[in-house]
Amino acid sequence: MADLEVGDPAPQFDLPRDGGGSLSLAASAGKPVVLYFYPQDDTTSCTQEAISFSQLKPEFEKAGAVVIGLSPDSAKKHDKFKSKYDLTIDLAADEERKVIEAYHLWVEKSMYGRKYMGVERATFLIGRDGRIARIWRKVRVKGHAEAVLEAVREL
Repeated sequence: MADLEVGDPAPQFDLPRDGGGSLSLAASAGKPVVLYFYPQDDTTSCTQEAISFSQLKPEFEKAGAVVIGLSPDSAKKHDKFKSKYDLTIDLAADEERKVIEAYHLWVEKSMYGRKYMGVERATFLIGRDGRIARIWRKVRVKGHAEAVLEAVREL
């Protein structure tokens, strides 16, 4: 299956969220959506990324955008993660990895010579029209939230 590209319609989703209820792409129709995928709650890079997006949440809102973090962790684990670090962004729980796979982010990874399957850290900026406006793959956390905010402002 081919990777998603800029201009493609963003795969829809409706997933459990932190705090109860659900998050869907359709609920944010007409607004830019920053959908960032991360491997796991409460790990060093994932925590720093969530803190960065949370710190910039008012700026994203000023630009009219919604920020959603998505991982295979449970909504209950997201609740603990948000509480521990005072995170303000919305977190979606994709325990069955259906959305992660729809975005082609369930990939083979390697650490210390050991191969395993995991979530590729990536961010998709979805435009008001529901199409992918920008993609960042294999994200390096430092400065990433700021770069995404600039792209939102350019929409």
